[in-house]
Amino acid sequence: MSLREVRLAGSRSVLVELSDLDSVLGLSALLRTSPLPGQVDVLAAAGTVFIKADCLANAQAIANTVRTLELDVAAAAAGSLVKIPVHYDGEDLAEVARLTSLSTAAVVNAHSGQTWRAAFGGFAPGFAYLLGENQLLNAPRRATPRKAVPAGAVALAGEYSAVYPRRSPGGWQLIGHTDAVLWDLQRENPALIRPQDRVQFIPSRTALTVSAPTDAVPARDTAAPGQSSGLLEILDPGLQSLIQDAGRPGLGDLGVSTAGWADALSAAQANRLVGNRPGAAVIENLMGTLTLRARGDAVLAVSGAAALLDITPVPGDDFHEARQIPMDTPFALLDGETLTLSGAGAGLRSYLGVRGGVDIPQVLGSRSTDSMSGIGPAPLRAGQLLPVGRVDGLQVVGNPEPSPLPVPDEHGVFTLRITPGPRDDWFDAPGLARLTGQLWKASADSNRVGIRLALGEENAQPLQRVREGELASEGVALGSLQVPPSGLPVLFLADHPVTGGYPVIAAVIDEDLSAAAQLPPGALIRFNLMPHPGTRTTVKEPRA
Repeated sequence: MSLREVRLAGSRSVLVELSDLDSVLGLSALLRTSPLPGQVDVLAAAGTVFIKADCLANAQAIANTVRTLELDVAAAAAGSLVKIPVHYDGEDLAEVARLTSLSTAAVVNAHSGQTWRAAFGGFAPGFAYLLGENQLLNAPRRATPRKAVPAGAVALAGEYSAVYPRRSPGGWQLIGHTDAVLWDLQRENPALIRPQDRVQFIPSRTALTVSAPTDAVPARDTAAPGQSSGLLEILDPGLQSLIQDAGRPGLGDLGVSTAGWADALSAAQANRLVGNRPGAAVIENLMGTLTLRARGDAVLAVSGAAALLDITPVPGDDFHEARQIPMDTPFALLDGETLTLSGAGAGLRSYLGVRGGVDIPQVLGSRSTDSMSGIGPAPLRAGQLLPVGRVDGLQVVGNPEPSPLPVPDEHGVFTLRITPGPRDDWFDAPGLARLTGQLWKASADSNRVGIRLALGEENAQPLQRVREGELASEGVALGSLQVPPSGLPVLFLADHPVTGGYPVIAAVIDEDLSAAAQLPPGALIRFNLMPHPGTRTTVKEPRA
């Protein structure tokens, strides 16, 4: 294995930089065959392997172990052979012929006459970067990306080919299309092409019709007989209400992010207060604006962003009065009563837990909504009925707890602690000094994917790189501060992409990720740099 550097990325991840793709694929194959203690996910990219762990201690142990591994890169040749019929009618076929000095027929022959290897996934669920046996079709990306590339488009970019699994923006050169479904949640293995697979493109003389698959799986409107202890009827979902749980770890190589709740502390508190197990699904609500009605008695709790909780009794009920319930406290919502949440200012996301959990079907092992990939239940809508799960065993309702919301200092500034890297060397010490020495502001153009930062004070300046060129796409961690050419960082939240092509200067530590998810637009932020033990090791002598 030709290993260059091992870097910690955030609090739980390790970035391993290697000198060639064979080493990348060999290490990835070894780690999947023989996972290391605490290993959660492995994501291969063009020149790196990104390893996610379950805690900092295991991430450090993985970093140390990786430095000692020996492997046979022949292990990267594993995988299945996938044959894909292609109708070569792409809009850029003639342009690719011009760029490669080939005829269009020769482009088709070159593309279909070699076996492609799925080097790594990313970009979108089911999207695989396919590496050919030669460089005959090495063509640059389009100067201007398309706003929409159709599902099934067969494309080229640089030394790679790929098939777009779903309609999405893209800058690759389109040479054809296929009706093969690249991503189907109804299959046991949703991705048609998985990392390490080999792919052969078969020319088709018959025009093909492509139907775009539907990724999102809506929450069912009624409970299955005998499986629910009640229902929550959504009267008004507010600005945005989503079902969230702990997410989908371990699927990064398929382009699927972990997703899940943005503020893990508040979600865990809501579950704890109603006596749920830690992974039960909750409702994540934006800005504390939600109205629902109980169909059957329920026990609820609301944590996170501050809200006024008003309960309205059933019309004609002379035994119960309208009442207001405190946050972070379990309470009963009786059959027919209505709960209304009204935003009270502090925080961004409220979490409503119901005893038994929201019992909708799982998608890839999770009930969470992933806004980036479209996987999971759609946002809640008025009139929707959410089944409440049954409570099994002894689960005790909790006592009122303090709010977990972050508190700003006397100047209204929130502090987030960060560790450097893995690509702080693209900015060096002056970049880290600027990142931590000035205020930043959460812009209104932020969402569950990430917080886009703006300059937070009059004399603040964007970050500047000390390196030229572009960074090849590589895995990124939750909490990463990725820096695009504008110099204005993006702080990645729960629905962030699994890979990124801009350098990550630092990452918010695990303990402050929930606070970051609660920062509303306009919030002022100061980053406090923490030492990162064992941040980077350079291997000067490659290991065989």
